[in-house]
Amino acid sequence: MKKKFWMSLMMAASMIVAAGCGNNSGAGSESKGSDSTTGGGSAEKSYQIAISQIVEHPSLDATREGFIAALKDAGIEENKNLKIDYNNAQGDSTNNLSIAQKIAGDSKNDLVLGIATPSALALAQQVKDKPLLFAAVTDPLGAKLVSDMDKPGGNVTGASDTNPEAIVQLADFIAKNLPDVKTVGLVINEGEPNAVVMANNAEKALATHNIKLVKAPVTNTSEVKQATDSLVGKVDAFYITLDNSVVSAVDTIIQTANSNKIPFFSSDRDTVEKGAFATVGFKYYDHGYQVGEMAADILKNGTKPGDMKVTVPDKLDLILNLKAAEAQGITVTDEMKAEVKDQANNIIQ
Repeated sequence: MKKKFWMSLMMAASMIVAAGCGNNSGAGSESKGSDSTTGGGSAEKSYQIAISQIVEHPSLDATREGFIAALKDAGIEENKNLKIDYNNAQGDSTNNLSIAQKIAGDSKNDLVLGIATPSALALAQQVKDKPLLFAAVTDPLGAKLVSDMDKPGGNVTGASDTNPEAIVQLADFIAKNLPDVKTVGLVINEGEPNAVVMANNAEKALATHNIKLVKAPVTNTSEVKQATDSLVGKVDAFYITLDNSVVSAVDTIIQTANSNKIPFFSSDRDTVEKGAFATVGFKYYDHGYQVGEMAADILKNGTKPGDMKVTVPDKLDLILNLKAAEAQGITVTDEMKAEVKDQANNIIQ
């Protein structure tokens, strides 16, 4: 009897210990789970974004950098809770289409970004079931990316990189400060819709001052130098739009402008930083940041792209490069400098 009693007692004790261990194990599992979760006990959300960029050049690269920075500031950071599938078409239309098809076929993407009109268009044709944002697109309506700037509808929205007032202000500046400029040469790839729209706007703005726009067409980047050289002796100044084929070879235009003392005007700040004389514009980093904020709103709050207004730059300023002016034979007056609102940042020494 004593033996049976002690055996029963030991079995009961074992059951109590086992039960206690089970409770401790449960508490330990709960604690471990909370370390890998965020508030509310739900697992931290991770994201995947695909980016298609038509070509490498400073403005488009700065757009991408600003986009990624805005996401980081919103708590969506690469190599932590964000994977980015970055693709560059290197200016090739076949590559551009292949990239769009590849991105459309990846079901893991939470959002897609097209940088520049050709990339955005290719994506819009292929991606129908994911939020699609665009950046560095000159004319979203003309490109038929959206049918309404205020209420785009569908899965597409983004930010235009042009304000029609920019070329008007630049034409006013040229007419006022460089009265000897009567003809402006434009190297242009007319196969790029954004370049055509901007060229038409420039032609109208310059015509109000009786300044003629002379075009030198190209079909790819390799033709830019020859086209630029063909304008020497025919024009009093150079101007380029946000033309991806042309901007990619902008160094050749700068060289020709400097060698022949021809004032060179551009449509973007980055080209002025490289060696054009002046533009009326903004920072593409800020432009990309704006689109990144839109992306964060979509990813974190579930906002629908079709309900988000397409934005345009609203902080225009005259930007001058004083070294470029000297190289191109331009005397920069105090009156010119006075037209720059943010002189600390937009007068480049």
